[in-house]
Amino acid sequence: MSPETLLLLALGALAVVAAARWVGERTALPAAALLPVLGILYAVLPGPNIELDPHIVLTFILPPLLYSAALDSSLLAIRANLRIVIGLSVLLVLATALLIGAGFALFVTGATLAAGVAVGAAVAPPDPVAALAVGRKVGLPPRLITIIQGEGLLNDATALTILNVAVAAAVGGHFSFPVAAGRFLLAAAGGTAVGVAVAFAMRMLRPIAKDALLANAVSLATPFVAYLAGERLHVSGVLAVVVAGLIVGHDTPRSGTGAGRLQTSAVWRLVDFLLEGLVFLLIGQQLPAVLHGLKQYDGSTVAIALAVSLVGTLLLRPVWLILTQAAHLLLRREDEGLAGREIVALSWSGTRGVISLAAVFTIPLTTDAGEGFPDRDLLLFCTFVVVLVTLVGQGLTFAPLVRLLGLRPNEVDEARERNEARAAAAHAALDRLDDLDEDEPAEQREIEALRRKFKEQLQRYEHRLDVLQKADSDELPVSERYEAALRIRRLAIEAQREEILRRRDAGGLSDEALRRLERELDLEERVLPDRPN
Repeated sequence: MSPETLLLLALGALAVVAAARWVGERTALPAAALLPVLGILYAVLPGPNIELDPHIVLTFILPPLLYSAALDSSLLAIRANLRIVIGLSVLLVLATALLIGAGFALFVTGATLAAGVAVGAAVAPPDPVAALAVGRKVGLPPRLITIIQGEGLLNDATALTILNVAVAAAVGGHFSFPVAAGRFLLAAAGGTAVGVAVAFAMRMLRPIAKDALLANAVSLATPFVAYLAGERLHVSGVLAVVVAGLIVGHDTPRSGTGAGRLQTSAVWRLVDFLLEGLVFLLIGQQLPAVLHGLKQYDGSTVAIALAVSLVGTLLLRPVWLILTQAAHLLLRREDEGLAGREIVALSWSGTRGVISLAAVFTIPLTTDAGEGFPDRDLLLFCTFVVVLVTLVGQGLTFAPLVRLLGLRPNEVDEARERNEARAAAAHAALDRLDDLDEDEPAEQREIEALRRKFKEQLQRYEHRLDVLQKADSDELPVSERYEAALRIRRLAIEAQREEILRRRDAGGLSDEALRRLERELDLEERVLPDRPN
């Protein structure tokens, strides 16, 4: 493929991703569900196509996506829900792989247990991107967001380890449970250790990387360093990336500079947008590859294999959540359990994605004996269908389901928590000002000016807290005074921006000065709460 053709494909893909996002923002259709369908439509048209290279996905795409998700997650919230997260990301993935493996061995003609476990491991880990995009848009409660995030961060390492063990058994013709369990524990423990080491190494670099651009360069390199270190040491590189991201994200608020944090956040949002869009589009384009070689199977074999894969993927998840909830009740851990509506929502949040396809494409073509890997083409097709069914089917129906269940966060509690923290921060600032020595008249004037500013802020926060304390519903009370203040501040910022642009156009202000002033206004506008246009 010529460079010009590759560039045209990349630009076309970018245009499709941007269009899908535009449509998703104006409709209830998530872009993650639209893009695979568009990819399939393109795949059946004549012209060049891009086949998925699993090693490129696992090396260049998976680490930054996982790291970005880990940076955006809450280490404390995941720790508070650790039992549920571990149950979904480790035990459920293992159970799904074994159930589908047993189903293939029992019902699919000629299939082996190892081959079935391989496809089971590939389809077991949900890709939470679609579910989280929809969940945040419809206001899914923070606890469910945390559980979905935590599951998505950890389940890939579990699935890829199980897949490697199953492939080794299928290729070598033998399987040892103690060896497999030992390999899994070693990969998990080693990956965790590597992630901790990389996170602390990044912490040591922070005093050097004070410059925002340098801090961004270090941040972009971190997931690849963690992944390569893990893979070189023959442990879980995926888990190393996740652990490093969780620790770095937890430490970020107390380190670095404000400019660096703002820029890093913007860079990672762009990386997420581009990579997520491209991989979902890439999923649909794999249709010709997964159909290749499928003619050797009769229709009944394909139907049974698909049924086993879909049943194991879709039905085991709600059963698992119900059983674990019953166990919580028996052990009297009601505070850790899930309500019925939450179980339904989590059951339908298990969309699969590109990691499943990348994983199954890593299955080798032949065994050690030189024979073809058993039912490889059938495994590719089953994985593709599971990804498509969950990504499109569940992705398109998740938002209506959440609305039907009436799940939404307690906005009053969240606003109260934020305003209590703001009031406490204002008190801390006033206490620090009281401790300052007022030797010079200029210093005294500045201290008094700041003291008046923080006292005004404190009055606003306390007034807002008083309103929230009296709220009699879970929805935020609307303050006409507050909304009017927001509107007026935006009008004032807009007037300032128009004036500095007029001065630049008239030759009274350089472009460099314009950009600096505009950045100040942009930062001021950025802290204002979002409101519909």
